[in-house]
Amino acid sequence: MLPARRLFVRKLRVCGIHTSWNTVGDGEFFCPDCGGDRNYRRRTGRRRFAVLGVPLLPRGLAGPVVECAACHSHFGMDVLDHPTTGRFSAMLRDAVHTVALAVLASGGTSSRTVRETAVQAVRAAGLDDCTEDQLTSLIEALAADTGRYVADAGPYGAALAIELHEALEPLAPHLAPAGRESILLQGARIALADGPYTPAEREVLTTVGAALQFCDDDTERLLETAAHTPF
Repeated sequence: MLPARRLFVRKLRVCGIHTSWNTVGDGEFFCPDCGGDRNYRRRTGRRRFAVLGVPLLPRGLAGPVVECAACHSHFGMDVLDHPTTGRFSAMLRDAVHTVALAVLASGGTSSRTVRETAVQAVRAAGLDDCTEDQLTSLIEALAADTGRYVADAGPYGAALAIELHEALEPLAPHLAPAGRESILLQGARIALADGPYTPAEREVLTTVGAALQFCDDDTERLLETAAHTPF
């Protein structure tokens, strides 16, 4: 090691900035470094200039940071915006379930093929115990709850449009384009199970596309592709 570098390293050992951390909260998060769900500590700190390891002069505040309890890496608070694996799976299940309900409500539940296609989509998303009767009962309950519908909003109503946005918009930023396309295409398959899109079904699927952050042209392209693709 060069003499100048040895002197620099020696100075670093003699003096430097010492941070005292204080834990102010905890929870579970998805750790980017570990690549999975881990416990975390939310921490704030105070910086002090230290000589021989003894903190002396204050040098301001540090953090807040998120510290992984497993690898001890520090991250900005925005890392908590990423859902945990468990939460992401639940969001995805809810999204597909809501899309299936909206498409069924818009096109009706009289077709057995449509009901079976909807059940397959929901089960594939993780709701293994979903049945045709469950979906039909939910549609009937929505139809009976007249306060949830607007008279001129069509059979699927304003309430399901709101629910689509609430289920899909928080999920969309965490999905790759292929993942967002998959959700829209699952809705399209349900709608197409008994024939071409009805105007109401197309309206619902357009709402799904918008909630998934697709522009109108991309939504239309995907719907047309689905209409000409055998399933």
